[in-house]
Amino acid sequence: MNVMREIGQSGIAVPFLGLGTWAIGGGSWWGDNDDALSIRAIHEAIDRGIVWVDTAPIYGRYHSENVVGQALKGKRDKVVLSTKCGLEWRHGTPIFHKTVDGTDVYRDLSPASIREDVEASLRRLGTDYIDVIYTHWQSPDQNLYPIAETMDALETLKREGKLRAIGASNVTPEHIRAYTAAGQLDVIQEKYSLFTRRIEKALVPVCQELGISIQAYSPLEQGLFTGKARMDTVLAPGDVRNGNPCWQPAIRAQGIAFVEALAPFCEKYHCSPAALVIVLTSQMIDGLHVLCGARKPAQVEDNASALTLAIDPADLAQMRALLPDLTDQL
Repeated sequence: MNVMREIGQSGIAVPFLGLGTWAIGGGSWWGDNDDALSIRAIHEAIDRGIVWVDTAPIYGRYHSENVVGQALKGKRDKVVLSTKCGLEWRHGTPIFHKTVDGTDVYRDLSPASIREDVEASLRRLGTDYIDVIYTHWQSPDQNLYPIAETMDALETLKREGKLRAIGASNVTPEHIRAYTAAGQLDVIQEKYSLFTRRIEKALVPVCQELGISIQAYSPLEQGLFTGKARMDTVLAPGDVRNGNPCWQPAIRAQGIAFVEALAPFCEKYHCSPAALVIVLTSQMIDGLHVLCGARKPAQVEDNASALTLAIDPADLAQMRALLPDLTDQL
């Protein structure tokens, strides 16, 4: 299996597995964190070949970016770093996004706000450039924040050397075409897992046509595919998994059954279910980048083992055949 994969047409190549730092931000969704342990987890990832590190201002309301910035001191040249723009709580806009830990958050993809976002992220991350910037959520009113104007602002920052590649998250095919009509879009970041596969029909054909990469977040369905989930697992109020359809009883049961069915392959390849799921997910879409969150070195070590797993194609086909058809449910 080819471990290295291009990010669109940017000229940037990375191993297929990246490190997500949403949980490192903490907050009510994820609970309190040990920042020193999070920094050790980021260092562990880099040491084990996971060099694409992804963050966002909204993760812990700047906390994730601050921790990542601390972790990358003296190591910036070893990573491909991505963050995001377009979600604001410094000011209100006509587009309310949601309330996060008591703070009202709005969407703003105006040129002025994008520049303010990028400049602030550069300071928190302790760097003078960002490898990939994503627009985090798209505007439902394209007349308010036209994509052409958003893209022009991003392309200007790219020409200034503050960005290397432009991405977009939570998009439709129409968004993708509008971005590419206005500039160079290299990657989209979307929810994708072995159970949540709706982008295969909606987005993959457009991305393949236009040479745009896809980075999948939540491929382990927030722990469902790690082998630790149980039917009697009780989620605390506010736990982010309460809003994940895969953690509702009927689909959770299918997820647990799928992981149990992987046991013979785990034994054969001396690996965890999570590592197998990461490899299988990476093979579901040509050129797919897989983003796995972690905030402890042990989690990183287990995820990183996927980079060195050589799974027989026949076994991958057998594992894929075990997947339930959840097309009408997710």
